[in-house]
Amino acid sequence: MSNDTLKELYEVVKSRKENFEEGSYTCYLFDQGLDKILKKCGEECSEMIIASKNDSMEDLIGEIGDLIYHMMVLMVERGVALEDVMALLDKRSQKIGNLKKFHQVDRES
Repeated sequence: MSNDTLKELYEVVKSRKENFEEGSYTCYLFDQGLDKILKKCGEECSEMIIASKNDSMEDLIGEIGDLIYHMMVLMVERGVALEDVMALLDKRSQKIGNLKKFHQVDRES
């Protein structure tokens, strides 16, 4: 998937919010509101986790795709621009190799 694919998906989701289309699942989600969108994000995340433990790469890829789609719906609903997320990821990619230091627990005490 290229950045263009993500941009195109984002634009389709955004257009569904701006222009109701009968029979559109995306429009249905927007009509139901934030709680429904969040519920679907949670469901898809759980399904992705379960698919990760199973042997079907096809199922895992499908669940990741579903999660990305529902995250896009959430982004549009909350006014998060795709460009802002991509900029953050670009910034973070510059930090690759910088291992965070984790708090060490003294087990001797």
